[in-house]
Amino acid sequence: MSGVGGGIRFGVQRVSQAPLTLSLSKGAVAALAALALGAAPPMVGAGSEWTSPGGDAGKTHHSALTGINAKNVVALGLAWQAELGTARGMEATPVMVGGVLYTSGVAGRAYAFDAATGKQLWAFEPDVDMQLNRTACCDMVNRGVAVARGKVYVATLDGWLYALDAKTGAVVWKSDFIEDRKKGDNSTGAPEIAGDVVVIGMGGAEYDVRGYVTALDLETGKLRWRWHVVPKDPALGPQERPELEAALKTWDPKSRWDIGGGGAPWDAIVFDPETGYLLVGTGNGGPYATSKRSPAGGDNLYLGSLVALDPRTGRMVWHYQETPGDNWDFTSTQPLILTHLKVDGADRSVILHAPKNGFLYVIDRGTGKLLKANPLVRMNWAKGIDPATGRPILTPEESDYTAGPKIVFPATPGARNWHPASFDPATGLYYAAVLDLGNLIFMTPGQKPLKARGLNNDAALIFTTDVKDALGALPPPMADAVRALPAYAEALRDPGKAQIRAIEPLTGKTVWAADTAGWQDRAGVLTTASGLLIHGDVGGRLYVRDAKTGAVLKRIETGTPIMAAPMTYRVNGVQYVAVMAGWGGGGFPFVPRYSAAYDRGNLNRLLVFRLGGGKVKQPPLLPPLEVAPEPPAQAAGVTAETIARGQGLFFGNCAICHANRHRSITPDLRRMQPGTHEMFKQIVLEGALAPGGMPRWDDVLLPGDADAIHAYLIDQQVKTRADELAKQKAGKPLDGPSLTILSNY
Repeated sequence: MSGVGGGIRFGVQRVSQAPLTLSLSKGAVAALAALALGAAPPMVGAGSEWTSPGGDAGKTHHSALTGINAKNVVALGLAWQAELGTARGMEATPVMVGGVLYTSGVAGRAYAFDAATGKQLWAFEPDVDMQLNRTACCDMVNRGVAVARGKVYVATLDGWLYALDAKTGAVVWKSDFIEDRKKGDNSTGAPEIAGDVVVIGMGGAEYDVRGYVTALDLETGKLRWRWHVVPKDPALGPQERPELEAALKTWDPKSRWDIGGGGAPWDAIVFDPETGYLLVGTGNGGPYATSKRSPAGGDNLYLGSLVALDPRTGRMVWHYQETPGDNWDFTSTQPLILTHLKVDGADRSVILHAPKNGFLYVIDRGTGKLLKANPLVRMNWAKGIDPATGRPILTPEESDYTAGPKIVFPATPGARNWHPASFDPATGLYYAAVLDLGNLIFMTPGQKPLKARGLNNDAALIFTTDVKDALGALPPPMADAVRALPAYAEALRDPGKAQIRAIEPLTGKTVWAADTAGWQDRAGVLTTASGLLIHGDVGGRLYVRDAKTGAVLKRIETGTPIMAAPMTYRVNGVQYVAVMAGWGGGGFPFVPRYSAAYDRGNLNRLLVFRLGGGKVKQPPLLPPLEVAPEPPAQAAGVTAETIARGQGLFFGNCAICHANRHRSITPDLRRMQPGTHEMFKQIVLEGALAPGGMPRWDDVLLPGDADAIHAYLIDQQVKTRADELAKQKAGKPLDGPSLTILSNY
């Protein structure tokens, strides 16, 4: 991953231009790229070292190691563990270089351990502006580090990229890569090395952002280039790049430029050493509905797309839009895998990509040409891909919710999401967590004013697992309209499920599937050349399966949820398997009953296994739930109207983090203690708990707003306490089921 002096510029320039100006064999181009850029070995899996979160240059999450195999995996046990002192989502896959294991944690913390012994070599905890936590829709997560030239690169939640000394963890440089700090931009992704630049994306498409990727100089952190996903308001002058002038023609001139358009490329950034291109998957539109974002319609380039950029200049080489005019939060930011396949009799260098929209795409890396596209799950937003144009064949009568509520398959969590997939060249199969789920989606009429650094998606979502129970909470005319939808019967018949699947990439056919505990139970995967598939689950188990059949060969109880993808490496002849453990990510306040976090809390850990290792010590069981404490009396002058206003403010600003459910990993505000009630205004308006992740809201909420929210929460606590006292008297459990309803408008 390190560069080779002045050859870096030459290599990037020549390789990236090769499809246009050079006449070299594919092997010669690959060799030139690998030599000039110091790239990882060919895309056949990682070796003893695991040099990026994806393992090898193709991010295949596949290992060539065979020391742990079907015959001896029964002896797999814990080698060492590290407790990280946090309790949020763990999504990173560690990196191992030179006998040192590097990883990242909450909000961009970074760690280095001796890969064999587990001795902590250093830990880095950045100062993070917790105001940006307000725009992190899906937890304070981080997906990993990059290691190159003796440095570890990590991005923080608030949009600073740090270069740390790999030996000491000392800061070599830090760079602010946020374009406009008055917007809702944040960062949760892993940096990517591309020649002599390090590239990082950003998040926040549900807020008020205009998505972009940023390239910084590896040695100095200085800005080298920035590429925007969507055009800027044409009233502000010419676009930054010619491709944005072309994109502008696909947007309504009266688009909601004030909101930004979305498109945030928060993941799926991969440098391809064979073509010399930087490949980027882009995010969803904001607001969600095309009719509100771009009223006259249009493809809205480059939302929901894959783009190839020249890493030397940021110039776009090609693009392929997977979801034109995105209307459903169908991001294309899900992980890319680069490999080689024989397609229609020809050897092709391809991208395997399964975005949220439900299709598995096979795309030529050099040209962006669509080679294959097949559905993985139920869908009613489209009935296929036109092979001549590469465009989806839309079904607006089933999925256009702008004129009324619709049940859309797949749901906004996506058929695939951030959980890394793997490609095993021996089996030729693509392995991944797949979600077959829909959601009811509707919005309120009319355009809404901009909410600066606030949710601007203007949509309400109710998953098909909850639709039947939720109808009673909807206005009768809307509930009747939902019952009349053709997809309603389908939602009742099969609400949805998640599975680990082995899939033929050229056909989309599932070879085998293993059900998980529920729709929130999804995890990244690892395959090895010894025929193993390894993954965790949110119930706190690590599974080792036969990659050909899915049969379970080993199961290890850890007591901590596992969502991240495992990795494997070898030190001194010993093979290890490492995985980050901790519940979080999208919907993080909604801890399901089948999650280990529900019973044992959410102790964030790095777990490392080897043959001959011991048992994992599980966290203790949480104490039984107690009846909600008695809240203070309502303040003088509080009325039903005050409480109703507080409810609206709560769901508009607070509910995305505070689910108010039993065993949530964020505080259940129906159970506040007297001291919390006394400090409510200081917490909400002055940031009294900012060090713990609770930002201040005085730039959005007035003192009277905080009082109204407090009145609503006191009312909720009164009702919760009365309900639980009745349950206690009747001998019933206190933690009854509750709905997963996301109301973001």
